[in-house]
Amino acid sequence: MAVEQLSQRQNFPSFFTVALIEPEIPSNTGNIGRTCVASQSQLDLIGPLGFQITDKQLKRAGLDYWPFLKYQYYDNLTDWLQQKDLRKIWFFSVRGENSLYNCSIRKGDILAFGKETKGLPQPLLRKFKKQTVQIPFQGPVRSLNLSNAVAIALFEALRKNSIASTSR
Repeated sequence: MAVEQLSQRQNFPSFFTVALIEPEIPSNTGNIGRTCVASQSQLDLIGPLGFQITDKQLKRAGLDYWPFLKYQYYDNLTDWLQQKDLRKIWFFSVRGENSLYNCSIRKGDILAFGKETKGLPQPLLRKFKKQTVQIPFQGPVRSLNLSNAVAIALFEALRKNSIASTSR
């Protein structure tokens, strides 16, 4: 199936797109949606999802910002990849080849993240090895929470591109 447009309310140009490949936890996706609204970025949801898009936890985590989110749903990874410029995708993984702080993410790029329990599929990481990114961190943890990782990556991309926030 082609893209199902879930939200056509937003006409703003997106600075970046965050892609969640098979997300499992609705509250993470809700938090990420809120972060996308705060950064004027689009959210691509690639199925299968581990929850329903109408899930209460998803909406609660996004608070009242969900109606402002520009997002699209894709049935599966293959459909999503066929519709994207593959050269503009950065694949985030604890096993990424590039440090977030050294890669050249540009306005219009896509920041792709895998499911909470397994990350991105290994064949995908091997195929796009030069486009894999890790967020450097210290300590004995294996990984960061997905919504935290997205926020770190997205706001670093905004900083690198000198996209300043508006005053409130």
